[in-house]
Amino acid sequence: MTLSRRQAKATAGFTLVEIVVTVLIMGLMLTGITRLLTTVRTSRDLVHNIQEQQLAGPAILDLVERDLRGIFTTSMPLKSHLRVMDNVRMGLDADRIDFVATTDSLIWFGENDRQVRSDICEVGYCLRPNPDDSDFLEMYRREGFGVDEDVYEGGSYVLVHDHITGFNVEVFSEDGPDADPLEEWGMNSSDVETIGLPASLRISLEIELQPRLLRETQGHMRQKQKFLYTRVIRLPESLRLAQKDIPRYAIPSPQSEAAAGEEGSEEEGDMEVGGAGGRNARGGGARTAPDGKVITGTTMDRDEGGGGGGGGGGD
Repeated sequence: MTLSRRQAKATAGFTLVEIVVTVLIMGLMLTGITRLLTTVRTSRDLVHNIQEQQLAGPAILDLVERDLRGIFTTSMPLKSHLRVMDNVRMGLDADRIDFVATTDSLIWFGENDRQVRSDICEVGYCLRPNPDDSDFLEMYRREGFGVDEDVYEGGSYVLVHDHITGFNVEVFSEDGPDADPLEEWGMNSSDVETIGLPASLRISLEIELQPRLLRETQGHMRQKQKFLYTRVIRLPESLRLAQKDIPRYAIPSPQSEAAAGEEGSEEEGDMEVGGAGGRNARGGGARTAPDGKVITGTTMDRDEGGGGGGGGGGD
């Protein structure tokens, strides 16, 4: 009886070999799990970078092209059609481009008790140093409600991207393989060769992707995170007009009043602007605005002493 108890005590517990084998198996399992988690994290970062690479750069250029495709020039002087400024910030290309577009404004503006958007707005793209990281530039889209006297100033600014390493705009005044690019456009209103609309623009955008891993861990791989996107945008030839050929807005007169204005002009034997009516009357037909533009409009309220129709009142 005593011998059996001693044998049972001798065979109880784990041997050293069993413990070593168990630790080895657990180590192999932990190693496999760690490698699996590392692979999953790397794949996640790769998918993140590829997604940003495919979306960020092309999306920015799509936004710029969308605005340029809707460029607006009607009733505007040549100097207000397009302006491109050659800028450098912290050793990086940071050009600026401004114009007027017919694309609906992306920003809502408050008017009385409601929010409205404009069908025609001032648009621009500019860059500034990133305040959080001196290695990068921030791109902003400028948008002004409607059009005022200075189409290149004012408006609201919205952040587009904060990891820009270069934004370059080259202007081509003519088509053809031998055309030389210009770095600036519309800066000198007296130079008729560089105002109005050019033939095309070549826009280059360089951005650095934002990896999920810390930059300090990237090492030599950091340079491989930069991507350059280039797009050529050709402007319609129908918009590249001389100042005298630019379309202007006009408000037509009612047919009866316009006819009366023509009769009054024929009877008086001259081409005097103002249509029908005498000195105290204001008839239909064309009128000259204070800025020199010829505007056709409806008949204004006549003074009591003014004549009507084509005869017109005298003194």
